[in-house]
Amino acid sequence: MLTLNNIEVVYDGVILVLKGVSLQAKEGSITTVLGANGAGKSTTLKAISGVLYSERGEVTKGHIEFDGQRIDGKRASDITRLGIVQVFEGRRVFEHLTTEENLIAGAHIERELRKVRENIDLVYSYFPRLRERCHQEAGYLSGGEQQMLAIGRALMSRPRVMLLDEPSLGLAPMLVEEIFEIVSRLVNQEKLTVLLVEQNATMALGVAEHGYVMENGRIVLEGPAGKLRENSDIKEFYLGLNEVGSRKSYRDVKHYKRRKRWLS
Repeated sequence: MLTLNNIEVVYDGVILVLKGVSLQAKEGSITTVLGANGAGKSTTLKAISGVLYSERGEVTKGHIEFDGQRIDGKRASDITRLGIVQVFEGRRVFEHLTTEENLIAGAHIERELRKVRENIDLVYSYFPRLRERCHQEAGYLSGGEQQMLAIGRALMSRPRVMLLDEPSLGLAPMLVEEIFEIVSRLVNQEKLTVLLVEQNATMALGVAEHGYVMENGRIVLEGPAGKLRENSDIKEFYLGLNEVGSRKSYRDVKHYKRRKRWLS
């Protein structure tokens, strides 16, 4: 459904951030992109959603296709209308609007009030806690509730593809499990396609079907999530475990230089 073909991204005309990135997101499944801070994961999502240009970035090489149509160079609003929506890192909600007003803001491409109401009810069915907080200002929600609201607001445009950027960031483990379980239900029940950027490799590979590992603006490893979970490089660098399953010290892990290879 979604394909990146050898794309390069440059900021301010001089800073090369992505260096020939190619990946695919299969329809109706979760595909994850793993990597450390600064690897280029968020830039990849912004290149897809079209918001890259607001940050003085540009796709200078390669192309991005969605459902057979080339979308690189299109405006972010047009890409949203095609069915791609991004949930940004950091739970960016409109703090002074209520929960329900935030959801309504997410329905800006929908003209029929009846469908807006139906979409709100759909969001509440997956996130019942938001119904309980519907009249509360979003700035007073908990971190987990704000993340639910950010995802719910994205659902208001009834997307076909959701780009999720670090949904676990700063949340307690139980809340992370709850949110990932809901995302999995959305994929199964609403036939949503999800491209997930995460540093929590354990959680991401637990829900994804396929995964990519990014380093310094390049894809250095890719394969089925099950194989990636068992890959010794992933275990050692991302989970801090050595070949026999014991935990390494952070000093050892942070200087680990991964071997480059592809998984079939």
